[in-house]
Amino acid sequence: MATVSLTPERFDEITEALKDVVDPELGVNVVDLGLIYDLGWDDENDALIISMTLTSAGCPLTDVIEEETAQALDGHCERFRINWVWMPPWGPERITDDGREMMRAIGFAI
Repeated sequence: MATVSLTPERFDEITEALKDVVDPELGVNVVDLGLIYDLGWDDENDALIISMTLTSAGCPLTDVIEEETAQALDGHCERFRINWVWMPPWGPERITDDGREMMRAIGFAI
């Protein structure tokens, strides 16, 4: 499978759509948590490839995140695949400034 980069406009569109996907444990979207590592396009299978991680490798909620991703991308792309990535491991340094604000608003000291 060879993936190609998305155009900057398409990257921004998909990133904005993925802000509707909320980590069920932390209550902050996956983009601002820094869980999205890369977005690409698989020309061979005509599908969006989302390289993504979770806050912990043992998270039992991958199916919830996949379902929310499907809902968020409805109307933006017909097919997608999540490529679960564990290296490098996620850390709080990946959280955006907006994500930090959201986390503080719900009581996290970050």
